[in-house]
Amino acid sequence: MELAIVPVDSTIKDNQTLYEEWFNYADADGDGRFTGTEAVKFFAMSNLSRQDLKQVWAIADSKREGYLGFREFVTAMQLVSLAQSGYPITQDVVNSDGKFSLYVKPPTMEGLDALVAKKRRKNKDKDLSVSPQPSPASYWFSSKSVKKVPASSVTSVIDGLKRLYLQKLKPLEVTYRYNDFVSPLLTNSDFDAKPMILLLGQYSTGKTTFIKHMLRTTYPGAHIGPEPTTDRFVVVMSGPDERSVPGNTVAVQADMPFSGLTTFGTSFLSKFECSQMPHPLLDYISFVDSPGVLSGEKQRTQRQYDFTGVTSWFAAKCDLILLLFDPHKLDISDEFKRVISSLKGNDDKIRVVLNKADQVDPQQLMRIYGALMWSLGKALNVPEVMRVYIGSFNERSTQDSINPLEDEIFQKEQDDLLSDLKDIPKKACDRKINEFVKRARSAVIHAYIVSHLKKQMPTMIGKAKAQQKLIDNLGDEFVKVQREFHLPAGDFPSVEQFRETLNGYNIDKFEKLNKKMIQTVEDMLAYDIPNLLKTFRNPYG
Repeated sequence: MELAIVPVDSTIKDNQTLYEEWFNYADADGDGRFTGTEAVKFFAMSNLSRQDLKQVWAIADSKREGYLGFREFVTAMQLVSLAQSGYPITQDVVNSDGKFSLYVKPPTMEGLDALVAKKRRKNKDKDLSVSPQPSPASYWFSSKSVKKVPASSVTSVIDGLKRLYLQKLKPLEVTYRYNDFVSPLLTNSDFDAKPMILLLGQYSTGKTTFIKHMLRTTYPGAHIGPEPTTDRFVVVMSGPDERSVPGNTVAVQADMPFSGLTTFGTSFLSKFECSQMPHPLLDYISFVDSPGVLSGEKQRTQRQYDFTGVTSWFAAKCDLILLLFDPHKLDISDEFKRVISSLKGNDDKIRVVLNKADQVDPQQLMRIYGALMWSLGKALNVPEVMRVYIGSFNERSTQDSINPLEDEIFQKEQDDLLSDLKDIPKKACDRKINEFVKRARSAVIHAYIVSHLKKQMPTMIGKAKAQQKLIDNLGDEFVKVQREFHLPAGDFPSVEQFRETLNGYNIDKFEKLNKKMIQTVEDMLAYDIPNLLKTFRNPYG
């Protein structure tokens, strides 16, 4: 059996046009999203079994967003064609050829041509000059948006999370000032942002070179050298042309998820920029390059902003955190340990990379690996052994090495890491759900803490003295809240950070406990989110 291949460029263009017509017909709402409900009716014309269509949808909707865009729709159509020809439907078919969707013959869809032609004739009677209206989700977060968002406008898992946030979680955050203590309020761009990878490490551990290695080119504004060269946080992301955008400009752009960085002031924004360039990898993920972690007092005196706070903010937003070490910088200074501590709550995202491993011989590498694991155990303060990737992520040629075993190890380690990175876009939707649930639980605990402190304040006199006593004994108050409401101790915020923020507020002005508002969020976690995931799961079971 031979696969139907279309080698002629003109035919490929015809197929592209055909798929566009099919997609416009299948997308009944015209919002650019081919949902599971629409798929059940449309795919029935292929006459494939339910099991085959289940596999087609699972592969095409690899990000588990609950809908297919045009690119994913084309992939689904090609998978249908393969299934009709008797080929097994596996992920390997898609990965084997980047131009797979352009070269496989379109499938047979019974009765579809007649339906498309009928719709084409119908469209001729309409005024085509009217510009298309934006998706309802695009103005959910605008100042003019109403509080209630109709369920009919929800066409994906992310849309559902936006609706739940606006209607159920955001009111709780605003009431108890969660945005002042923990994290800024979410915006539309926070939900729609591409997955990000944060690189952390001391200076000259190869963070910028790692990004260059992944992109196979240098990003705009990058500097590489043995001395501390990257003096700012740089987000490397996709753009129409190569350019560097200053931090103050990036922070006020509504289509970028960096508005929360304004809380760190202009001193930080002057050390922050966005480097944009057209690149196929950046269409799926973005990188965050960070300044090298300094040692001693330099961290506090030479930086004019809260470096640890910024790191913690990015860690919460990113999908993967790479801690880079090199064989000559294994010591974890107090400041680096403080940075690692700020990653608390994001342990599942952390990966460790021992870079520049080609600079030492195998015996030294073995000792260095053991020393690194010992240092990490003390810094992370966890009993589990963390995964450490060993390699040399630069443009080094394998011909430069005289040790074939070493090259084989480095290649396997690099393949493992790249496999981890490739999974990021597929897991992006799951990660957003995970972060949303984590945020909701954090907001509930914050509400309990704030309302408890309010309850301890006297009615008439001695308020200043009572507030200072509460601040001084904040750890004990946390324990009281934990016991009263049976909350997990590990979900509570840092006592020191909470105390530092609390010093600037009048506890007496806080809100009392609103049990109805708390219950709304609890119900959202228990019922609404599971129902949302059930609605946008694979339509074939």
